[in-house]
Amino acid sequence: MTQNWKQEGSSSAPGLLRSPVTLAVIAALALGGAGIFTVMRNQVATTKAPVVPVVKAPSVRTVTALGRLEPKEEVVKISAPASAAGAGSRVEKLLVREGDSVKAGQVIAIMDNKDRLEASLKETLQQVEVAKARLGQVRAGAKQGELVARQADISRFQAELGGQIKTQDAEIGRLEAQLRGETATTAATINRLEAELQGQQKVLTAIVARAAAEKRNAQAEVERYNNLYKEGVISNQEVDRRRLSAETSTQQVLENQANQTRAISTLEQQIQEAKANREKSIATLQQQIQEAKANREKSIATTQQQINQAKGTLNQTAEVRPTDIITAQAEVKSAEASVERIRAELAQVYVKAPRAGRILKIHTRAGETVSSDGIVELGQTDQMYAVVEVYQSDINKVLPGQKVRLLSESLPGELQGNVDWVGWQIQRQNIVNSDPSSNIDSRVVEVHVRLDAASTQKAGKFTNLQVRAVIELDKAQR
Repeated sequence: MTQNWKQEGSSSAPGLLRSPVTLAVIAALALGGAGIFTVMRNQVATTKAPVVPVVKAPSVRTVTALGRLEPKEEVVKISAPASAAGAGSRVEKLLVREGDSVKAGQVIAIMDNKDRLEASLKETLQQVEVAKARLGQVRAGAKQGELVARQADISRFQAELGGQIKTQDAEIGRLEAQLRGETATTAATINRLEAELQGQQKVLTAIVARAAAEKRNAQAEVERYNNLYKEGVISNQEVDRRRLSAETSTQQVLENQANQTRAISTLEQQIQEAKANREKSIATLQQQIQEAKANREKSIATTQQQINQAKGTLNQTAEVRPTDIITAQAEVKSAEASVERIRAELAQVYVKAPRAGRILKIHTRAGETVSSDGIVELGQTDQMYAVVEVYQSDINKVLPGQKVRLLSESLPGELQGNVDWVGWQIQRQNIVNSDPSSNIDSRVVEVHVRLDAASTQKAGKFTNLQVRAVIELDKAQR
């Protein structure tokens, strides 16, 4: 019995496997597993990182910056020396013009105190001679001839004093006479203009009165012709003609009145101008008179001092002592020192160029007081440079010797040069581009570019011109 069961069991298993239901289940499981495998594989594929191609950044070949043109060693402002440029000092002669080439030591201007210093030098040289003469006199002892000579000096100084007083008095008298004449002339002119003004005002009053009378007559005439027209005696054209004639006559009178009013206004203006000119002339002459009086007092004081010195020398010639000789020698040295001092001051009157170059700008001309900017600006335009402001972020790429191209709308073509040296200080940007978006960094370093000979010749007349610099980088820096 048991054996029969085993046989039945073994025979039923393959049948079960061959049944349609079992086969359908197995196929469904296989298809489901394949689908799950496909979905999982796609998910794994989509989660992988995308492959990005590597793009090589373009190499930087140049550094661009703004700059300005200037001569070698920058521009020098030349002024008068401190001892010659006192308050109110003026230039007497200007010996150069803008664009002139000058040599080192060449005189470019002469100050107005030259004549005064030359006169002081002449006077001091005379004092040296007097001091030397006195020293010789002291050493030789008192002699009759020396006493006579000293007395002659006193007489000469006294005569000079009298002549100076007469000359100065004559000059003051001339200026005072000129002042009186100027006052009388301008007063006569003003009186004439005022009289003419009064006459014009009377004429205007008469014109106004005549205009009013003609207007009344014209109105009466027009009224009379209107009545005649109403009575049928005259035509309408005659009335219109009379009315037009009246209006024309009145208009002419009014135009005459306007012309006369303009004439009166012109005369009033001329009177005001004449009064102003009179005041100006009087003030100028009064100032000249005061200056002449001051010069007279100065000349009198100087000559009187010389007279006193000569008298003192005369009184001391009778006695010869070692102390007198020492004193006389000291006076000679003091006078000679004064001569050297005045000569040094006189040398500074001649303003000289400290080095060779070209006159770029004149700030003070002949007759003008020296300005705060000095007298002239001097630059060595025979070798031009460009001062380029390179951003601090680019300065490590700039090296001496690199080629530089400079461009400007004011220059034909390009300028060529090489980096000469790089500054040592980071500073704020002075040259600003007109495009606000390009000013991304206000911290720059100055790079000095030396222009070649051809570019220097082109740029010689364009100091301070703004340029755009393109600095060529070496291959190793790109």
